[in-house]
Amino acid sequence: MSASRNEAHLVAALGVGQICAWGTLYYSYPLIVEAMMPELGWTREQAYGPATLGLLLAALLTYPVGVAIDRGYGKLVLGGSSLLAAGLFLAWSQVESLAAFYLAATLLGALQASTLYEPAFAVLARRVGSTRARQGVTHITLWGGFASTVFIPAVQYLLDLWSWREALVFLAVVNALLALLYVWQIRPALDHQGGGHDPRAQALRDRVVLRETFRKRVFWLLLVAMFAYAAAFSAFTFHMYPMLLEGGLDVGDVVLALAVIGPAQVAGRVVISMFGDRISVRRIGCYTVAVLPPVFLVLMWFGESFVAVAVLCAIYGAANGIFTIVRSLVVPEMITPHAYGALNGVVNLPATLARAAAPWATAVLWSVGHSYGPVLWAITLTFALLAIAFWAAAWESRRAISIPQY
Repeated sequence: MSASRNEAHLVAALGVGQICAWGTLYYSYPLIVEAMMPELGWTREQAYGPATLGLLLAALLTYPVGVAIDRGYGKLVLGGSSLLAAGLFLAWSQVESLAAFYLAATLLGALQASTLYEPAFAVLARRVGSTRARQGVTHITLWGGFASTVFIPAVQYLLDLWSWREALVFLAVVNALLALLYVWQIRPALDHQGGGHDPRAQALRDRVVLRETFRKRVFWLLLVAMFAYAAAFSAFTFHMYPMLLEGGLDVGDVVLALAVIGPAQVAGRVVISMFGDRISVRRIGCYTVAVLPPVFLVLMWFGESFVAVAVLCAIYGAANGIFTIVRSLVVPEMITPHAYGALNGVVNLPATLARAAAPWATAVLWSVGHSYGPVLWAITLTFALLAIAFWAAAWESRRAISIPQY
């Protein structure tokens, strides 16, 4: 089988994996816990606590996961994590106590560090090289954009048909099948191609690259930008379902409006795949971050209109879809092409902490006045911070001296 065909199969497997990983580990969570709360008598703060704890653990794992993939252990990281997720979903389906729920759901949250976009991109970058990964990254995100479209309606259907326990068993089966797919497609022989260096020399080079990177202002500005993006994205994603219900839409309209996000993400990524090679990632990012704050300003005033909410979800989805590609490629374009997995792990550590704190902090903010109004203001301001920090990083990177090639 040709190398190009092997790469295409790997991209397809990683793309399917992102549909399943995002759908089961991320988008399904608010639907499941909202169904659990009335039955088990838990508060919203209690129900969203594991999302925060799990992502705190995920933050600690981002760097070692990136290093492990840089060293060639992509199959073990992705395949093993998916298999572990299957077991944890089964365990979650049997919980009766808050403690058992916290243990299973927290560990599932931690697995986001080893199953979502960043590890998938790192596996691809090690196979083809970080400077050649742009097309593959775009294709993976095209697949991943269907996660909410597939899993939000599917999980809601299972909740209506059976219960949250049966829905969790379904999520377990999905992850078990995903583990088999990774074992089949992430082949050790391919995973170790393209390194071309003695492992010790590569490790030394990567450490030098990291030290040089920490001295650059563009790195710290990107850190702030990714932190703000992750916080706002996580706050909205975990609370968009109850947020839109509070705005006045019924369950069917909310599910339909949220299902628009996935195709809009895909549409945005298709545009990038068609025309993006002519424009730098830096410039694409600058345009994209400008769209996000106005979306949530408008949502505050038109949250009761299905048409308005659907349009805003489409705009948000397209911008989020494009920025997913941007954040995966800003490191090699704006900082350095070396140590892709490790450096992305460092960049995503504070971002993962933001994703960890946002669901719980949002629940607390809601509980103050039992309203999502202040939450929408907080999300709007956080996206404004993203725009300012990214614009500053883009300006700085244009005149920054490139890190020497080691």
